[in-house]
Amino acid sequence: MKFLPSWMQRLASPQYFFLDVKVWIVWLYVLGVVGLLVGSIWGLAFVPAERLQGDSFRIMFVHVPVAIFAQIVYISIAVAGVVHLVWKLKMADVYMAAAAPVGFWLTALALGSGMIWGMPTWGTPWEWDARIVTTFILLILYLGLIVLRQVIPNPARATFALSILAIVGAINIPIIKYSVVWFETLHQPASIELFGEISIDAIYRFPLFTNIASVFILTAGIILANMRFETIVRNASKTWVRSWIQGRDR
Repeated sequence: MKFLPSWMQRLASPQYFFLDVKVWIVWLYVLGVVGLLVGSIWGLAFVPAERLQGDSFRIMFVHVPVAIFAQIVYISIAVAGVVHLVWKLKMADVYMAAAAPVGFWLTALALGSGMIWGMPTWGTPWEWDARIVTTFILLILYLGLIVLRQVIPNPARATFALSILAIVGAINIPIIKYSVVWFETLHQPASIELFGEISIDAIYRFPLFTNIASVFILTAGIILANMRFETIVRNASKTWVRSWIQGRDR
């Protein structure tokens, strides 16, 4: 990994990662929570009701951000799987272990908030719609990543199996993305395109983009905190861990 910048090489070391990221986690938590409060209060209390959906559209300020990052976290796990298979980087496996539960709950929240949205909008909380089904498959993939680690006793084999599952499962992400284009679905086409038009009225953009940014920041903080915990557990017998514990006990 000599091609990486020196600061990235340092973070690839469990010891330095554990010591360096603590301050990041604190700030990510603070910024993420404050941003979510601002965006959510603004969206719930200050923007007008949507012309067609009324007040039910306000679940969008939760549903859209968590749905976006449910997919992004899975992509990042698949990338970590490639990194592990190619370079055998230990922190890539730590990342997969830390990120999978976060992705699972983001996906569960996306499905749950979508069901809340569906009741007044479509008259049903669940439909065997292409977008809903592929998102449910994403939830199962996350569950598979979590369970597989528990049922395979050999850590090296478990990590290999997880990496393969993550990489193969990533094919579901573009299917989720383009399901509203390829299939007849209840879902409307995407309102936000990375390099295209934004069809959301400007008055709704501030709270929505604030929550999207805040979910990103908070998700990063939670994953880093999980990685820090995973690092200390995996390296419990190392001298630097014992020294750190002794330093805390003084």
